[in-house]
Amino acid sequence: MDVAFIEAKIGEIVTELEKEVLEVVSDQSLDKKQTNLRMKPLKSTKQILLNAIESIKMVEEVSRKEREGAFD
Repeated sequence: MDVAFIEAKIGEIVTELEKEVLEVVSDQSLDKKQTNLRMKPLKSTKQILLNAIESIKMVEEVSRKEREGAFD
């Protein structure tokens, strides 16, 4: 598994999410409640992606150690 490639792609998605956050925050037509409602899914999605990459890294590390015989 190419973890670096996956991490780069997730990084690109996170960057796009952050751009969306900036658009929401800078939209003067939204009140505080509307802003918060639009921010929650963006924040949740970002956290899910960051958790996913951490999980992938952990699985890759365990797999690498098993291949090296570290768990024997």
